[in-house]
Amino acid sequence: MSAAKTGERERFNLGAFSLESGDMLEGAFLTYRTLGQLSPERDNCVLLPSYYSGDDHSYDSIIGMGRALDPERYFIVLTNMFGNGVSASPSTLTNSCRGRFFPRVSIGDNVVAQFRLLTEKLGVSKLRLATGWSMGAMQCLHFAARFPDMVASVLAVCGTAKCWPLNEVFLEGVAASLRADAAFADGRYLKPPEKGLRAFGRVYAGWAYSPAFFREQLYKDLGSDTLEDFLVAWEKDHLTHDANDLLAMLYAWRHANPAVVGDDWGAALSAIKARTTLMPCNTDAYFTVEETRIESSFIADVKVSPLVSPYGHCAGAPGRFTRESHEIEAAAFELLKS
Repeated sequence: MSAAKTGERERFNLGAFSLESGDMLEGAFLTYRTLGQLSPERDNCVLLPSYYSGDDHSYDSIIGMGRALDPERYFIVLTNMFGNGVSASPSTLTNSCRGRFFPRVSIGDNVVAQFRLLTEKLGVSKLRLATGWSMGAMQCLHFAARFPDMVASVLAVCGTAKCWPLNEVFLEGVAASLRADAAFADGRYLKPPEKGLRAFGRVYAGWAYSPAFFREQLYKDLGSDTLEDFLVAWEKDHLTHDANDLLAMLYAWRHANPAVVGDDWGAALSAIKARTTLMPCNTDAYFTVEETRIESSFIADVKVSPLVSPYGHCAGAPGRFTRESHEIEAAAFELLKS
């Protein structure tokens, strides 16, 4: 079985999809793209799950001929996580799960749906590499823990497998700023709760980068002349997202735990057989180097290779910063050639 080059978005229908929470996601579907050709051995697949507020196109800048992620060599599958406004989400469903009624979807639910896409629809037998940034990294680690025989290597950039306590506090803060807008109306809004979305963006901006980024006015390199311009840009970005979508993804992030049953996340990580490279950033405020190292102690074949950067969590954003992107791509090359 093989899958041909497409590059166009496709839809994998899952129907009534049972969730880890016990809820049911009615009319579930994954939207995805593939690039390249699946080998006869069905083992040259690279999986890139989307990250928070991103989609399958968010990785386009790091894919191309001669790159580590070369569609002439690898069958690249880009998936959209539930709740991101492209796959099944509060904003894309029209059934009983629409809007505020969207059920509690976990990282594990996303991974199971991806596994079904890869095996049932695309005929993939082995992942040569699972890689992603932020929530994409979370999904890759969960995939490798849940389906250890299927994953040869993992590159997790600025993301841990579980949501650690400070990370939870950060997420609770941005969520509270959105819900505080009276127009949010407990998710029943008829038009976007703009004040809440703007507040969400402003609160988030302070966590995404490092103190040095703001102290040295590095936001000017991103096109913002002043700090206020930078904050307004974050406001405008969040106005492009549906509020219930943002909260649906936050739920999955906030409750991330690689253990299928119970809370023994260490045992879950110890099941990973993949050659694993973890790349936190030394100035990331919520996916920290320290907590990455704690998780690494449970993974057998692992290397922790921190990015040293003033760009905080955003140091790992695909293609955003040249030096950091080169380091990430070099790590991908190393894993793919082994």
